[in-house]
Amino acid sequence: MNDQSIALIGPGVMAEAIINGLIRQKVVAPNQIIAAGPRPERGRELTERYGIRFTTDNTEAARSADIVILSVKPQRLEAVLIGLRDQIRPEALVLSIVAGAPIQKIARTLNHPIIVRAMPNTPAQIGQGITVWTASPSVSGAQLEMAKQILGALGQEVFVEEENYLDMATALSGTGPAYVFLFMEALIDAGVHLGFPRRIAEQLVVQTLRGSVEYYALRRAHPASLRNEVTSPGGTSAAALYYLEKAGFRTAISRAVWAAYERSQQLGRGKNSQPPENGEPKEQT
Repeated sequence: MNDQSIALIGPGVMAEAIINGLIRQKVVAPNQIIAAGPRPERGRELTERYGIRFTTDNTEAARSADIVILSVKPQRLEAVLIGLRDQIRPEALVLSIVAGAPIQKIARTLNHPIIVRAMPNTPAQIGQGITVWTASPSVSGAQLEMAKQILGALGQEVFVEEENYLDMATALSGTGPAYVFLFMEALIDAGVHLGFPRRIAEQLVVQTLRGSVEYYALRRAHPASLRNEVTSPGGTSAAALYYLEKAGFRTAISRAVWAAYERSQQLGRGKNSQPPENGEPKEQT
């Protein structure tokens, strides 16, 4: 990709993760990247930090780029796409990381068929993310390889043939860090409630989670088998797990993921308003 120019439309957190990953992994040089957004002060941050170029004009950034990465908020996408319509080079690759935005909608609004749709997650900021992605039939083999390099700079990447997996990935891995952080927060607060200083509770929880994930990765056994290893009959783990099951822990997780999946589909249909706070996600049938 030594001769490929990249434009990022929407210079937010995930856009910065992409910039950082591309430069850190030496996929492209800083002078091959231009970011576009409405805030000049954000542009100054990125140019000083990474040596890239910046503009407040989306069209200026996209017009000459070989790869245009869409990283705006879902609620802003329609206006951005209309502004970029017929402004992208015919042979350029458009890579979208916008949650819930289907390829067909992007292609139709841009009047441009060469689209890759991807769903990364926030650990991409440290090169430990995982991205699920797919492509329209118009994407060439060379462009598929470029997309793979870009997304690989963020961590692991998984290509899927069917686009509906993207909404599922949004709910599971894209939103997944939020579930993990909430679980961490609850465990830390529980430790403080027991009487630990918060710094010690944080250390215990973080290392327990890190060690558990590494242990699973090493063993590759079913999580239920690993859970049984630490659950002695009549012991402390058995008591705790009984209470979690009684409280509907599994059901709450499943329903949360399903609610995120439904929200992703709503965003794809252009429904930007949030569902009622007391609304329940519909069950899968």
